[in-house]
Amino acid sequence: MLRESTQIADNQVDLKDVTQGLSDGTQIPNADVLVNFAESIVSRDIARIAAARLAVADTLGNDAMVDAAAVASAFHGFVRIADAIGIPYTTAAQGQDVPEIREAAGINDFYRIQEAG
Repeated sequence: MLRESTQIADNQVDLKDVTQGLSDGTQIPNADVLVNFAESIVSRDIARIAAARLAVADTLGNDAMVDAAAVASAFHGFVRIADAIGIPYTTAAQGQDVPEIREAAGINDFYRIQEAG
């Protein structure tokens, strides 16, 4: 999904930004605000989430905040559904994921990926 949206927007994205933090080459407007919002959700810290949600709304507007929350919820839901029904990572995307993208993003370093391999 990230690859498709960046192609549509004609932006370059360093996939390591996903796992290693934003680089100087990041072309996503307000990426720092959006990353902070995503990381606050993962932290499950209610005060941090509230502050990050307010920052997104103040910076990008309420509609964008709702969109960002919906995207975060969808991605979180995808993982939970896959885990709940027992889909192992090795069969994700019907074996059609791109190993180079996993490597570039640093995903292969994650514990569950190493465990599955």
